[in-house]
This record gives sequence, structure tokens and C-alpha cells, in this order.
Amino acid sequence: MKYVLMIRYDSEAPEHVRRAQNEAGCGGWVEEMTARGVLEQCVGLDPSGEATMVRVRDEVLIADGPFAETKDQIGGINLIEAANLEEAVRIAAEHPSARYGMIEIRPVYSP
Repeated sequence: MKYVLMIRYDSEAPEHVRRAQNEAGCGGWVEEMTARGVLEQCVGLDPSGEATMVRVRDEVLIADGPFAETKDQIGGINLIEAANLEEAVRIAAEHPSARYGMIEIRPVYSP
């Protein structure tokens, strides 16, 4: 089964903490998970202030971010293949970001 790991971080963390997190990056996690055959795709995201929201009602409406009143931001997305949620949790727990942020796991459903 496929799962998306959404890497969350605290945008209000002190600058030295955010800098250390950025420098640490994913460490060797990407290489290890790729070698194990569980990581299908990995992308980082710019801060939500760089986002654009598109909404269609009677017309196309576009707005600049940020959109959520929250200090938690999604910093990256990983698409993994795991046998079940338990294995997905083990994979997420090995990600360096789990030590300073939070990783949200969601099952992926294909239409």
C-alpha cells in the first residue's frame, strides 16, 4: 500500500533551531529508504508564504499564502510503499524530521 509522509515543522521555532534542521536535512534517510525499495518519491516544499491557492466558484479565484493560522508547516512530502500502517510508522520514525517536527502519515487511494 502507498502512504504519503507529510513532514511538518514548527515555523515559529527559533532561527538557530530552524537552521540546524535545514542543515541536518534528511541525512542518509533518502538513500537508505531508496535502497530498501520503500521510497518512491521525495520532494521538499517552500514555506506556505510562497504558496498560491486556486479556488473555482463562479470564477477562478487566486490568493497568495499563507492560508492556515498555524505554526506547523509542511516542509516536504515523501511517497512510500509499505505493507501496512505499522510498517509506514516504522519508516516514518526513522526519518530525521521526526526528532524535531512531526510526520503525518496518510494512506494513498488511487482512483
